[in-house]
Amino acid sequence: MEKFKDKYRIPSSRLQTWDYGSNGSYFITICTKNREHFFGEIVDGEMQLNDIGKIAEQYWLEISNHFSFIELGNFVVMPNHVHGILIIDKPDTVDGNGNTVVALVETLQCNVSTNATHATNATNPTTANKNEQMAKISPKSGTISTIVRSYKSAVSKNAHLIHADFEWQPRFHDHIIRDARSFETIQNYIANNPLNWQKDKFYV
Repeated sequence: MEKFKDKYRIPSSRLQTWDYGSNGSYFITICTKNREHFFGEIVDGEMQLNDIGKIAEQYWLEISNHFSFIELGNFVVMPNHVHGILIIDKPDTVDGNGNTVVALVETLQCNVSTNATHATNATNPTTANKNEQMAKISPKSGTISTIVRSYKSAVSKNAHLIHADFEWQPRFHDHIIRDARSFETIQNYIANNPLNWQKDKFYV
């Protein structure tokens, strides 16, 4: 493990050579802490969502409303995790200098006000340095990590109104889908996940 400020931290599970803000399809799995069944149960091969499960489903469906460059593939809320495909499709535009840039439109529930940050930085150099350090290690705007972080935050906020002990695992699993065959295989895997629950590696 690597050290950050003399403290050990677990290295990121993301593929270091890949830009997770680039166009592509990503198979995402997000688990609850200790794989606790916060979302409901499988009954006769079908997922029966409880109230928190319905929240997890609702906010996944709303991802495209907050990130205009995201399309949703198949997804499913299971008793202790969420599977879904996120497709990044950012339209390229050209600026006044002829450079190709990416147009982003997003609304994040967990973002701090930019104006408030600037005001704090102007009067407190120490805070400015901390913000700069956090910017270097925080998920970049328009990336898979930012999208998942926002989704988890929105679900947690509302789930806590029902169950104060609700928690996600700190991380999430991702798989970069590289071809049409893999995409179709994963689409089918997600669709059939409730039927195959007892064979699932997340089954507890």
